[in-house]
Amino acid sequence: MADNEALAEINRRIAIIQDNLRELVEQAAAYSGAEDEERNADRIADQEAKLAELEKQRDALLGKKYRARWPGANARSSRSRRSPSLLRTC
Repeated sequence: MADNEALAEINRRIAIIQDNLRELVEQAAAYSGAEDEERNADRIADQEAKLAELEKQRDALLGKKYRARWPGANARSSRSRRSPSLLRTC
């Protein structure tokens, strides 16, 4: 039971980070200027590192074989534009 709860929490956090990454990429495309690009690149790198760590934790719970067929948490269809300071945290 604890593994199921831990897995659900990891998947919830992965979904949040994936949503944050999509928004950061959209913002990076909309903004111009070296300062904005560097800030967005840093934020994207930070979110990607968090995502990699969560996926590693999920792999440990599920095993590599299952992960290959894991559908991911891409069911988030409604995305609102948020300022970078309002990115969701997990």
